[in-house]
Amino acid sequence: MRYSQLLIPTVKEVPADAEIISHQLMIRAGYIRKLASGTYTYLLLGWRSLRKIMNIVREEMDATGAQEISMPILQPIELWQQTGRETAYGPTMCKFEDRHGRMNALAPTAEEVVTSLVASEINSYKQLPINLYQITTKFRDEFRPRFGVLRSREFIMKDAYSFHVDPEGLEETYMVMYETYRRIFKRCGLKYVIVEAETGEMGGSGSHQFTIPCENGEDVIVYTEDGSYAANIEKADVDALPAPTAPADAPAPEEVHTPKVGSIEAVCEFLDTSPKEMIKTLIYTAADDSTVACLIRGDHELNPEKLTQILGQGAELAEESSVQSITGASVGFAGPVGLDKKVATLLIDHAVAALPVGVAGANKTDHHIKNIVPGRDFPIAGENISVVDIRNAVESDTHDGKKLLFKRGIEVGQVFKLGTKYTKALGATVIDESGKSTPCLMGCYGIGINRILASAIELGNDKNGCILPVSIAPFEVEVVQLNNDKPAVAAEAERIYKELADSGVDVLFDDRDARPGVKFKDSDLIGIPVRVVVGERGLKEGNVELKRRTDDKAINVPAAQIVSKVGEILAEMKSFL
Repeated sequence: MRYSQLLIPTVKEVPADAEIISHQLMIRAGYIRKLASGTYTYLLLGWRSLRKIMNIVREEMDATGAQEISMPILQPIELWQQTGRETAYGPTMCKFEDRHGRMNALAPTAEEVVTSLVASEINSYKQLPINLYQITTKFRDEFRPRFGVLRSREFIMKDAYSFHVDPEGLEETYMVMYETYRRIFKRCGLKYVIVEAETGEMGGSGSHQFTIPCENGEDVIVYTEDGSYAANIEKADVDALPAPTAPADAPAPEEVHTPKVGSIEAVCEFLDTSPKEMIKTLIYTAADDSTVACLIRGDHELNPEKLTQILGQGAELAEESSVQSITGASVGFAGPVGLDKKVATLLIDHAVAALPVGVAGANKTDHHIKNIVPGRDFPIAGENISVVDIRNAVESDTHDGKKLLFKRGIEVGQVFKLGTKYTKALGATVIDESGKSTPCLMGCYGIGINRILASAIELGNDKNGCILPVSIAPFEVEVVQLNNDKPAVAAEAERIYKELADSGVDVLFDDRDARPGVKFKDSDLIGIPVRVVVGERGLKEGNVELKRRTDDKAINVPAAQIVSKVGEILAEMKSFL
């Protein structure tokens, strides 16, 4: 393709609203243009890269026997109501009423649709297993779209769904997809880690997440130095702290007047204590309307995913009126003393149970209690009481006695064992070998296509622009013609361009009437892996310049050998993928 005929609008300035390097470079290099908050148009370069990513995904999925289909983006809300996920997604789901008064949603994912399809078309165990996938646009109304295409409202996803008659079949396909994902990300040139993950609103019994370690990532990866354990922050388990030994001379609880100091920071300053000595009491309302009290240390954060897994249902922070009704105090003054008799469930984090002495709200507005001893002043065992891991891991924590380390990352794919959550709700059953009707077991496997491209740029860049793996770069090679006014140069550049194209190389020909410096800067910016420069000075000696995007300097290659030399370099680059 000829650069002079293409829309590649490169820019020098860093966009004011682009916070991270991949967002900045995708705009500067002419890969994308913003239409509105969280929505982007992909121009030629960006779309070519996405197509290459999709082709890799498609090839690997097809090789496993998975079947590609296409499901509607527009979905009736009734399906989501049957599974309870209309409520789970909340305002993230974009819903609207059509002209006939029917409520619809723009698909954030497709578990409901594919399960309803299987429910209507599959009726015997002999038709299983089956794995259906699509590569299509999804929409989630993110409250704060950011980081360009890494957290956008509209995005492209490969989502696959497998159906099985028994757990063994689900496990087999789950592991096939697990290995398939490893091949996909390797072919895309990405360095990734695999971590245990929570299933979130997807539900199910198990999940692994494929994450690209990156300083600008929104996910937090928790791992041990020896590599024996890795999980995302929502899943990361921590060792329980040693059981406390309360001081024999621990003073009796003392109620203290703390006017208008409901926050942890304000209480600590007022009472001259520290957050790690505070007991934070959070009141939740579960999906079944029962009340749950959660106790965590003042310097810790409650983990909503762990709470959901422990309860077996979703839960949200209780309304202010409910907190006042349960505790008798305004928000910020709840405490554990006597609370076990006022709530259906009391969950106590290990770190709270391990406190020798603490400070907490007094269940009385503008009052706190000092010298609280867990087990003495409030129970840590009982019929509705559990000591559990319910918080996010922090730097001082361990797992199986090994220190936990933390780094940030970008999630690019996730695999789930969904079990029967959707098939039971939507009637996807089959007759098994014994003649009984049984709900299908289900797996789900997603890849963020846009995120692969953004992650590759986030990892591959320098001060001059993008550095993309050859497998997903918009072009493999760029031929840059200098001295456009010289017929001999133009003729040789044309020859090299055509011979490369004829040999199967994906090549861009920069034939623009522009200064050499402009062409070189644009070439580096857009990130083509190999550059061939044809100029009058080199041709006088029978040479052209050859430079990899990652090299500091170009080398001279005889013009007659350049096509074969480029082929050798591309073969070498691809051998690592």
